Amino acid sequence: MHVSSDNSPPGKLSAAPYHDQMRQLQAFKASLISGSAISPSASPQKVAPVSRVYHVTNYGADPTGKSDSTEALNKAIADAFHDPSEGFLMEGITNLGGPQIHLEGGNYLLSKPLRLPAAGAGNLMIYGGTLQASDYFPADEYLIDLSANSLGSTTQEEIKEGSSLNLNSQLTSSSSTYNYEYITLKDLMLDCNYRGGGISVINSLRTSIDNCYIAHFSSNGILVQGGHETYIKNSFLGQHITAGGDAGERNYTGTAINLTGNDNAVTDVVIFSAAIGIMASGQANTFSGVHCYNKATGFGGTGIYLKLPGLTQTRIVNSYLDYTGIVAEDPVQLHISSSFFLGDAFILLKSINGVANGVNIVDNMFSGSNKGVEIVQLDQSKGPFTQIDQVVVDRNNVKGMNIKATVARGSIEGNGSSWTVDFNPVLLFPNLIKHVLYSLSSNKDGSFPNHALRNVSENRVVIDSDVSVPTNIFITVDQA
Repeated sequence: MHVSSDNSPPGKLSAAPYHDQMRQLQAFKASLISGSAISPSASPQKVAPVSRVYHVTNYGADPTGKSDSTEALNKAIADAFHDPSEGFLMEGITNLGGPQIHLEGGNYLLSKPLRLPAAGAGNLMIYGGTLQASDYFPADEYLIDLSANSLGSTTQEEIKEGSSLNLNSQLTSSSSTYNYEYITLKDLMLDCNYRGGGISVINSLRTSIDNCYIAHFSSNGILVQGGHETYIKNSFLGQHITAGGDAGERNYTGTAINLTGNDNAVTDVVIFSAAIGIMASGQANTFSGVHCYNKATGFGGTGIYLKLPGLTQTRIVNSYLDYTGIVAEDPVQLHISSSFFLGDAFILLKSINGVANGVNIVDNMFSGSNKGVEIVQLDQSKGPFTQIDQVVVDRNNVKGMNIKATVARGSIEGNGSSWTVDFNPVLLFPNLIKHVLYSLSSNKDGSFPNHALRNVSENRVVIDSDVSVPTNIFITVDQA
Protein backbone atom coordinates (compact mmCIF):
# COMPACT_ATOMS: atom_id res chain seq x y z
CA MET A 1 0.00 0.00 0.00
CA HIS A 2 1.28 3.38 -0.85
CA VAL A 3 0.12 6.33 1.26
CA SER A 4 1.15 9.87 0.56
CA SER A 5 0.18 13.43 1.34
CA ASP A 6 0.76 16.73 -0.34
CA ASN A 7 3.59 17.58 2.05
CA SER A 8 5.21 14.11 2.38
CA PRO A 9 7.39 12.44 -0.07
CA PRO A 10 6.04 9.34 -1.72
CA GLY A 11 6.52 6.10 0.15
CA LYS A 12 6.57 7.75 3.62
CA LEU A 13 3.70 8.00 6.13
CA SER A 14 3.33 11.36 7.98
CA ALA A 15 2.20 11.21 11.65
CA ALA A 16 1.27 14.96 11.97
CA PRO A 17 -2.34 14.77 10.71
CA TYR A 18 -3.00 11.75 12.87
CA HIS A 19 -1.82 13.49 16.06
CA ASP A 20 -3.81 16.60 15.21
CA GLN A 21 -6.97 14.58 14.81
CA MET A 22 -6.36 12.77 18.10
CA ARG A 23 -5.92 16.05 19.94
CA GLN A 24 -9.20 17.31 18.48
CA LEU A 25 -11.00 14.11 19.54
CA GLN A 26 -9.63 14.37 23.07
CA ALA A 27 -10.70 18.04 23.31
CA PHE A 28 -14.18 17.14 22.09
CA LYS A 29 -14.42 14.34 24.66
CA ALA A 30 -13.39 16.72 27.46
CA SER A 31 -16.00 19.25 26.36
CA LEU A 32 -18.71 16.60 26.54
CA ILE A 33 -17.71 15.78 30.08
CA SER A 34 -17.48 19.41 31.26
CA GLY A 35 -20.49 20.61 29.27
CA SER A 36 -18.65 23.73 28.20
CA ALA A 37 -18.80 23.25 24.47
CA ILE A 38 -22.35 22.15 23.95
CA SER A 39 -25.21 23.28 26.21
CA PRO A 40 -28.47 21.34 26.39
CA SER A 41 -30.39 24.60 26.18
CA ALA A 42 -29.52 28.15 25.26
CA SER A 43 -29.11 30.63 28.13
CA PRO A 44 -32.13 33.00 28.40
CA GLN A 45 -31.43 36.50 27.17
CA LYS A 46 -31.60 39.14 29.89
CA VAL A 47 -34.37 41.70 29.38
CA ALA A 48 -33.74 45.26 30.53
CA PRO A 49 -36.29 46.42 33.15
CA VAL A 50 -38.93 48.81 31.89
CA SER A 51 -39.00 52.18 33.67
CA ARG A 52 -42.27 53.17 35.32
CA VAL A 53 -41.43 56.89 35.11
CA TYR A 54 -43.59 58.48 32.41
CA HIS A 55 -42.04 61.65 31.00
CA VAL A 56 -44.89 63.78 29.69
CA THR A 57 -42.83 65.42 26.94
CA ASN A 58 -42.56 61.97 25.33
CA TYR A 59 -46.33 62.20 24.83
CA GLY A 60 -46.17 65.59 23.15
CA ALA A 61 -46.75 67.83 26.16
CA ASP A 62 -45.46 71.38 25.68
CA PRO A 63 -43.28 72.39 28.67
CA THR A 64 -43.31 76.04 27.63
CA GLY A 65 -47.02 76.44 28.36
CA LYS A 66 -47.76 77.91 24.96
CA SER A 67 -49.97 75.10 23.66
CA ASP A 68 -52.57 72.87 25.29
CA SER A 69 -51.05 69.79 26.93
CA THR A 70 -54.22 68.27 28.38
CA GLU A 71 -54.44 65.22 26.11
CA ALA A 72 -50.71 64.51 26.31
CA LEU A 73 -50.71 64.50 30.11
CA ASN A 74 -53.85 62.37 30.29
CA LYS A 75 -52.26 59.86 27.87
CA ALA A 76 -49.23 59.60 30.13
CA ILE A 77 -51.50 58.99 33.11
CA ALA A 78 -53.49 56.39 31.17
CA ASP A 79 -50.30 54.53 30.25
CA ALA A 80 -49.32 54.42 33.92
CA PHE A 81 -52.49 52.41 34.52
CA HIS A 82 -51.45 49.65 32.07
CA ASP A 83 -50.14 46.35 33.37
CA PRO A 84 -50.93 46.96 37.03
CA SER A 85 -48.83 44.93 39.42
CA GLU A 86 -50.26 41.98 41.23
CA GLY A 87 -51.82 42.42 44.64
CA PHE A 88 -54.09 44.97 46.22
CA LEU A 89 -53.99 47.84 48.65
CA MET A 90 -57.42 48.08 50.28
CA GLU A 91 -59.73 45.33 49.10
CA GLY A 92 -60.80 46.20 45.58
CA ILE A 93 -57.98 48.73 45.02
CA THR A 94 -55.44 47.56 42.44
CA ASN A 95 -51.81 48.31 43.30
CA LEU A 96 -50.32 49.99 40.23
CA GLY A 97 -46.83 49.41 41.60
CA GLY A 98 -45.71 53.02 42.00
CA PRO A 99 -45.57 54.55 38.50
CA GLN A 100 -44.57 58.21 38.37
CA ILE A 101 -45.87 60.95 36.07
CA HIS A 102 -42.85 63.23 35.68
CA LEU A 103 -43.64 66.80 34.57
CA GLU A 104 -39.91 67.47 34.03
CA GLY A 105 -40.03 70.96 35.48
CA GLY A 106 -42.24 72.25 32.67
CA ASN A 107 -45.21 74.61 32.60
CA TYR A 108 -48.23 72.90 31.03
CA LEU A 109 -51.41 74.57 29.83
CA LEU A 110 -54.68 72.72 30.52
CA SER A 111 -58.10 73.24 28.98
CA LYS A 112 -59.64 70.33 30.92
CA PRO A 113 -58.91 68.62 34.24
CA LEU A 114 -56.35 65.88 34.65
CA ARG A 115 -58.27 62.76 35.67
CA LEU A 116 -57.20 59.22 36.36
CA PRO A 117 -58.59 56.89 33.68
CA ALA A 118 -60.30 54.52 36.12
CA ALA A 119 -61.37 54.21 39.73
CA GLY A 120 -60.25 51.36 41.97
CA ALA A 121 -56.47 51.89 41.74
CA GLY A 122 -53.65 53.24 43.83
CA ASN A 123 -49.91 53.78 44.37
CA LEU A 124 -49.25 56.51 41.78
CA MET A 125 -47.33 59.81 41.88
CA ILE A 126 -47.65 63.01 39.82
CA TYR A 127 -44.83 65.45 40.45
CA GLY A 128 -42.32 68.02 39.34
CA GLY A 129 -43.83 70.89 37.36
CA THR A 130 -46.48 73.57 36.85
CA LEU A 131 -50.07 73.18 35.68
CA GLN A 132 -51.90 76.26 34.45
CA ALA A 133 -55.58 76.61 33.54
CA SER A 134 -56.22 78.10 30.14
CA ASP A 135 -58.80 80.79 29.46
CA TYR A 136 -61.13 78.00 28.31
CA PHE A 137 -60.81 75.87 31.43
CA PRO A 138 -64.27 75.06 32.94
CA ALA A 139 -64.94 77.42 35.83
CA ASP A 140 -66.48 74.66 37.98
CA GLU A 141 -63.68 72.10 37.60
CA TYR A 142 -60.29 71.36 39.22
CA LEU A 143 -56.88 71.13 37.56
CA ILE A 144 -56.37 67.71 39.14
CA ASP A 145 -59.59 65.79 39.75
CA LEU A 146 -59.34 62.57 41.75
CA SER A 147 -62.95 61.51 41.38
CA ALA A 148 -64.75 58.50 39.93
CA ASN A 149 -65.50 60.40 36.70
CA SER A 150 -62.85 58.24 35.10
CA LEU A 151 -63.89 57.98 31.47
CA GLY A 152 -63.78 61.74 31.18
CA SER A 153 -60.04 61.52 30.55
CA THR A 154 -60.02 58.55 28.16
CA THR A 155 -59.25 59.63 24.62
CA GLN A 156 -61.28 58.48 21.64
CA GLU A 157 -58.20 56.76 20.21
CA GLU A 158 -57.75 54.71 23.39
CA ILE A 159 -61.42 53.77 23.41
CA LYS A 160 -61.09 52.52 19.81
CA GLU A 161 -58.01 50.52 20.77
CA GLY A 162 -59.90 49.18 23.75
CA SER A 163 -56.95 49.18 26.15
CA SER A 164 -58.05 51.93 28.52
CA LEU A 165 -61.68 50.92 28.22
CA ASN A 166 -60.85 47.36 29.23
CA LEU A 167 -58.71 48.61 32.08
CA ASN A 168 -61.51 50.87 33.21
CA SER A 169 -63.87 47.90 33.24
CA GLN A 170 -61.35 45.85 35.18
CA LEU A 171 -60.77 48.44 37.89
CA THR A 172 -64.23 49.91 38.33
CA SER A 173 -65.66 46.44 38.78
CA SER A 174 -63.77 46.25 42.08
CA SER A 175 -65.61 46.00 45.36
CA SER A 176 -63.79 48.92 47.00
CA THR A 177 -65.83 51.64 48.64
CA TYR A 178 -63.04 54.14 47.80
CA ASN A 179 -62.12 55.60 44.45
CA TYR A 180 -58.34 55.66 44.96
CA GLU A 181 -55.69 54.90 47.54
CA TYR A 182 -52.17 56.26 48.03
CA ILE A 183 -52.10 58.87 45.28
CA THR A 184 -49.24 61.33 45.77
CA LEU A 185 -49.20 64.85 44.32
CA LYS A 186 -45.82 66.42 44.97
CA ASP A 187 -43.65 69.39 44.01
CA LEU A 188 -46.36 71.04 41.93
CA MET A 189 -47.40 74.61 41.23
CA LEU A 190 -51.04 74.95 40.19
CA ASP A 191 -52.21 78.20 38.64
CA CYS A 192 -56.00 78.07 38.42
CA ASN A 193 -56.22 81.33 36.46
CA TYR A 194 -59.27 82.33 38.57
CA ARG A 195 -61.18 79.50 36.90
CA GLY A 196 -62.25 76.74 39.29
CA GLY A 197 -60.01 75.04 41.81
CA GLY A 198 -56.68 73.33 42.20
CA ILE A 199 -57.09 69.76 43.49
CA SER A 200 -60.23 67.72 44.12
CA VAL A 201 -59.94 64.50 46.16
CA ILE A 202 -63.23 62.61 46.24
CA ASN A 203 -63.83 59.51 48.37
CA SER A 204 -60.18 58.52 48.37
CA LEU A 205 -57.86 57.00 50.94
CA ARG A 206 -54.38 58.05 52.05
CA THR A 207 -53.83 60.81 49.52
CA SER A 208 -50.69 62.89 49.98
CA ILE A 209 -50.41 66.51 48.79
CA ASP A 210 -46.85 67.61 49.49
CA ASN A 211 -44.89 70.77 48.65
CA CYS A 212 -47.52 72.31 46.39
CA TYR A 213 -48.16 75.98 45.59
CA ILE A 214 -51.78 76.60 44.59
CA ALA A 215 -52.84 80.05 43.43
CA HIS A 216 -55.55 81.99 41.61
CA PHE A 217 -58.42 79.64 42.52
CA SER A 218 -61.99 80.95 42.41
CA SER A 219 -63.64 78.12 44.36
CA ASN A 220 -61.36 75.89 46.48
CA GLY A 221 -57.62 75.53 46.38
CA ILE A 222 -58.02 71.95 47.64
CA LEU A 223 -61.33 70.13 48.06
CA VAL A 224 -61.44 66.88 50.05
CA GLN A 225 -64.81 65.18 50.02
CA GLY A 226 -65.45 61.88 51.80
CA GLY A 227 -62.77 59.26 52.15
CA HIS A 228 -60.10 59.20 54.83
CA GLU A 229 -56.61 60.41 55.60
CA THR A 230 -55.75 63.07 53.07
CA TYR A 231 -52.48 64.61 54.25
CA ILE A 232 -51.70 68.15 53.09
CA LYS A 233 -48.24 69.33 54.09
CA ASN A 234 -45.46 71.81 53.33
CA SER A 235 -47.68 73.76 50.93
CA PHE A 236 -48.70 77.33 50.11
CA LEU A 237 -52.17 78.45 49.02
CA GLY A 238 -53.57 81.82 48.03
CA GLN A 239 -56.20 83.18 45.71
CA HIS A 240 -54.01 86.21 45.05
CA ILE A 241 -50.24 86.19 45.28
CA THR A 242 -49.31 88.54 48.11
CA ALA A 243 -47.25 88.71 51.27
CA GLY A 244 -49.82 90.74 53.19
CA GLY A 245 -51.03 94.31 53.05
CA ASP A 246 -52.86 93.77 49.76
CA ALA A 247 -55.14 96.69 48.90
CA GLY A 248 -57.71 94.24 47.53
CA GLU A 249 -57.82 92.02 50.62
CA ARG A 250 -61.40 92.87 51.51
CA ASN A 251 -62.48 91.44 48.13
CA TYR A 252 -60.89 88.00 48.57
CA THR A 253 -63.25 85.09 47.92
CA GLY A 254 -62.96 81.31 47.84
CA THR A 255 -61.65 78.76 50.33
CA ALA A 256 -58.05 77.58 50.37
CA ILE A 257 -58.72 74.12 51.88
CA ASN A 258 -62.22 72.66 52.09
CA LEU A 259 -62.42 69.42 54.11
CA THR A 260 -65.73 67.58 54.08
CA GLY A 261 -64.18 64.25 55.08
CA ASN A 262 -62.77 62.68 58.24
CA ASP A 263 -59.32 61.93 59.66
CA ASN A 264 -57.36 64.42 57.55
CA ALA A 265 -54.25 66.37 58.51
CA VAL A 266 -52.98 69.79 57.43
CA THR A 267 -49.38 70.30 58.52
CA ASP A 268 -46.92 73.17 57.94
CA VAL A 269 -49.14 75.01 55.46
CA VAL A 270 -49.32 78.75 54.71
CA ILE A 271 -52.59 80.27 53.50
CA PHE A 272 -51.93 83.81 52.35
CA SER A 273 -55.15 84.87 50.62
CA ALA A 274 -58.75 83.60 50.51
CA ALA A 275 -62.01 84.46 52.23
CA ILE A 276 -61.68 81.30 54.36
CA GLY A 277 -58.39 79.59 55.07
CA ILE A 278 -59.63 76.13 56.09
CA MET A 279 -63.27 75.05 56.11
CA ALA A 280 -63.72 71.75 57.99
CA SER A 281 -67.10 70.05 57.99
CA GLY A 282 -65.74 66.58 58.76
CA GLN A 283 -64.66 65.19 62.08
CA ALA A 284 -61.38 64.02 63.62
CA ASN A 285 -59.14 66.38 61.61
CA THR A 286 -55.90 67.84 62.89
CA PHE A 287 -54.16 71.11 61.97
CA SER A 288 -50.58 71.76 63.00
CA GLY A 289 -48.15 74.46 61.99
CA VAL A 290 -50.78 76.30 59.91
CA HIS A 291 -50.22 80.01 59.23
CA CYS A 292 -53.37 81.83 58.09
CA TYR A 293 -53.27 85.43 56.98
CA ASN A 294 -55.83 84.92 54.24
CA LYS A 295 -58.39 87.67 54.96
CA ALA A 296 -58.61 89.73 58.11
CA THR A 297 -61.54 89.19 60.45
CA GLY A 298 -62.23 92.91 60.18
CA PHE A 299 -62.90 92.40 56.45
CA GLY A 300 -65.13 89.40 57.06
CA GLY A 301 -62.54 86.66 56.70
CA THR A 302 -62.00 83.50 58.76
CA GLY A 303 -58.77 81.62 59.24
CA ILE A 304 -60.23 78.25 60.27
CA TYR A 305 -63.98 77.53 60.21
CA LEU A 306 -65.18 74.35 61.94
CA LYS A 307 -68.64 73.65 60.58
CA LEU A 308 -69.81 70.35 62.06
CA PRO A 309 -72.09 71.27 64.97
CA GLY A 310 -71.99 68.75 67.78
CA LEU A 311 -69.25 66.54 66.31
CA THR A 312 -66.15 68.70 65.91
CA GLN A 313 -63.39 66.39 67.16
CA THR A 314 -60.66 68.69 65.83
CA ARG A 315 -57.19 69.54 67.12
CA ILE A 316 -55.49 72.84 66.25
CA VAL A 317 -51.95 73.12 67.61
CA ASN A 318 -48.78 75.13 66.99
CA SER A 319 -50.54 77.37 64.50
CA TYR A 320 -50.45 81.09 63.67
CA LEU A 321 -53.69 82.99 63.16
CA ASP A 322 -52.55 86.29 61.70
CA TYR A 323 -55.31 88.97 61.82
CA THR A 324 -57.85 86.21 61.17
CA GLY A 325 -59.41 83.86 63.70
CA ILE A 326 -61.18 80.58 64.36
CA VAL A 327 -64.94 79.92 64.29
CA ALA A 328 -66.41 76.72 65.76
CA GLU A 329 -70.10 75.83 65.56
CA ASP A 330 -71.44 73.93 68.61
CA PRO A 331 -67.94 72.69 69.47
CA VAL A 332 -67.68 69.17 70.86
CA GLN A 333 -64.22 67.77 71.53
CA LEU A 334 -62.21 70.71 70.26
CA HIS A 335 -58.61 71.31 71.30
CA ILE A 336 -56.77 74.57 70.52
CA SER A 337 -53.36 75.02 72.09
CA SER A 338 -49.82 76.36 71.67
CA SER A 339 -50.97 78.76 68.94
CA PHE A 340 -50.38 82.46 68.33
CA PHE A 341 -53.16 84.93 67.54
CA LEU A 342 -51.95 88.26 66.17
CA GLY A 343 -53.72 91.49 65.30
CA ASP A 344 -56.84 91.09 67.51
CA ALA A 345 -57.49 87.63 66.06
CA PHE A 346 -59.83 85.68 68.33
CA ILE A 347 -61.77 82.43 68.73
CA LEU A 348 -65.54 82.52 68.21
CA LEU A 349 -67.79 79.78 69.60
CA LYS A 350 -71.04 79.86 67.64
CA SER A 351 -74.23 78.40 69.10
CA ILE A 352 -76.38 76.39 66.68
CA ASN A 353 -78.12 74.01 69.08
CA GLY A 354 -76.61 75.42 72.26
CA VAL A 355 -73.93 72.75 72.76
CA ALA A 356 -70.35 73.22 73.98
CA ASN A 357 -68.78 70.07 75.34
CA GLY A 358 -65.19 68.93 75.79
CA VAL A 359 -63.50 72.15 74.64
CA ASN A 360 -59.90 72.99 75.56
CA ILE A 361 -58.52 76.43 74.67
CA VAL A 362 -55.29 76.53 76.62
CA ASP A 363 -51.69 77.71 76.50
CA ASN A 364 -52.08 80.12 73.58
CA MET A 365 -50.73 83.63 73.00
CA PHE A 366 -52.94 86.55 71.96
CA SER A 367 -51.66 89.95 70.83
CA GLY A 368 -53.86 92.91 69.93
CA SER A 369 -54.07 96.67 69.61
CA ASN A 370 -55.71 97.62 72.93
CA LYS A 371 -59.15 98.01 71.37
CA GLY A 372 -60.91 95.86 73.95
CA VAL A 373 -61.27 92.78 71.75
CA GLU A 374 -61.92 89.61 73.75
CA ILE A 375 -59.73 86.60 73.00
CA VAL A 376 -62.67 84.14 73.05
CA GLN A 377 -66.17 85.26 72.09
CA LEU A 378 -69.66 83.76 71.89
CA ASP A 379 -72.15 84.08 69.03
CA GLN A 380 -75.54 83.29 70.56
CA SER A 381 -77.64 84.96 67.88
CA LYS A 382 -79.39 81.62 67.18
CA GLY A 383 -79.90 80.84 70.84
CA PRO A 384 -77.83 80.62 74.02
CA PHE A 385 -75.43 77.87 74.94
CA THR A 386 -77.43 75.66 77.30
CA GLN A 387 -75.48 72.37 77.26
CA ILE A 388 -72.07 73.31 78.60
CA ASP A 389 -69.74 70.69 80.02
CA GLN A 390 -65.98 70.18 80.27
CA VAL A 391 -65.13 73.52 78.69
CA VAL A 392 -61.72 74.80 79.76
CA VAL A 393 -60.41 78.18 78.64
CA ASP A 394 -57.37 78.92 80.74
CA ARG A 395 -53.63 79.59 80.88
CA ASN A 396 -53.61 81.86 77.83
CA ASN A 397 -51.28 84.86 77.88
CA VAL A 398 -52.70 88.09 76.54
CA LYS A 399 -51.30 91.43 75.43
CA GLY A 400 -53.47 94.27 74.15
CA MET A 401 -56.72 92.23 74.28
CA ASN A 402 -59.26 91.33 76.94
CA ILE A 403 -58.83 87.96 78.56
CA LYS A 404 -61.74 85.54 78.70
CA ALA A 405 -61.67 82.26 80.59
CA THR A 406 -63.75 79.61 82.28
CA VAL A 407 -61.54 79.78 85.37
CA ALA A 408 -61.11 83.08 87.21
CA ARG A 409 -59.57 84.32 90.42
CA GLY A 410 -60.41 87.39 92.45
CA SER A 411 -59.92 88.96 95.84
CA ILE A 412 -61.52 91.61 98.01
CA GLU A 413 -60.69 93.23 101.31
CA GLY A 414 -62.54 95.52 103.64
CA ASN A 415 -64.47 95.89 106.88
CA GLY A 416 -68.01 94.56 106.71
CA SER A 417 -70.28 91.54 106.80
CA SER A 418 -71.00 91.07 103.06
CA TRP A 419 -68.65 90.97 100.14
CA THR A 420 -69.33 90.73 96.37
CA VAL A 421 -66.87 89.97 93.57
CA ASP A 422 -68.03 90.40 89.96
CA PHE A 423 -66.38 87.90 87.56
CA ASN A 424 -68.25 88.98 84.42
CA PRO A 425 -65.25 90.81 82.91
CA VAL A 426 -63.33 87.51 82.78
CA LEU A 427 -65.77 84.61 82.64
CA LEU A 428 -66.71 83.39 79.17
CA PHE A 429 -70.28 82.18 79.69
CA PRO A 430 -72.90 84.45 81.22
CA ASN A 431 -74.57 83.48 84.50
CA LEU A 432 -72.64 80.24 84.93
CA ILE A 433 -70.52 79.40 87.94
CA LYS A 434 -70.36 75.70 88.75
CA HIS A 435 -67.63 75.65 91.41
CA VAL A 436 -66.39 78.18 93.96
CA LEU A 437 -63.39 77.93 96.24
CA TYR A 438 -62.72 80.76 98.69
CA SER A 439 -60.74 81.56 101.80
CA LEU A 440 -61.53 84.28 104.37
CA SER A 441 -58.98 85.67 106.80
CA SER A 442 -59.44 88.32 109.46
CA ASN A 443 -56.83 90.09 111.55
CA LYS A 444 -59.28 91.13 114.30
CA ASP A 445 -58.07 89.71 117.59
CA GLY A 446 -60.32 87.08 119.12
CA SER A 447 -62.73 87.15 116.20
CA PHE A 448 -63.90 83.92 114.60
CA PRO A 449 -66.79 85.01 112.33
CA ASN A 450 -69.12 82.51 110.74
CA HIS A 451 -69.26 82.97 106.98
CA ALA A 452 -70.85 81.34 103.96
CA LEU A 453 -71.20 81.54 100.18
CA ARG A 454 -74.61 83.09 99.58
CA ASN A 455 -75.00 83.62 95.83
CA VAL A 456 -73.29 83.05 92.45
CA SER A 457 -75.99 84.33 90.09
CA GLU A 458 -75.03 86.58 87.16
CA ASN A 459 -71.41 85.54 87.71
CA ARG A 460 -71.22 87.53 90.96
CA VAL A 461 -70.00 85.76 94.05
CA VAL A 462 -71.55 86.93 97.33
CA ILE A 463 -70.06 85.91 100.71
CA ASP A 464 -71.66 86.91 104.01
CA SER A 465 -70.46 86.75 107.61
CA ASP A 466 -72.44 86.91 110.84
CA VAL A 467 -70.50 89.89 112.17
CA SER A 468 -68.77 92.86 110.67
CA VAL A 469 -65.01 92.26 110.53
CA PRO A 470 -61.99 93.51 108.59
CA THR A 471 -61.11 90.71 106.21
CA ASN A 472 -59.30 89.52 103.09
CA ILE A 473 -61.15 87.09 100.81
CA PHE A 474 -59.58 85.10 97.95
CA ILE A 475 -61.93 83.40 95.47
CA THR A 476 -61.52 80.95 92.57
CA VAL A 477 -64.48 80.17 90.31
CA ASP A 478 -64.86 77.58 87.56
CA GLN A 479 -67.43 77.28 84.78
CA ALA A 480 -66.31 73.81 83.70
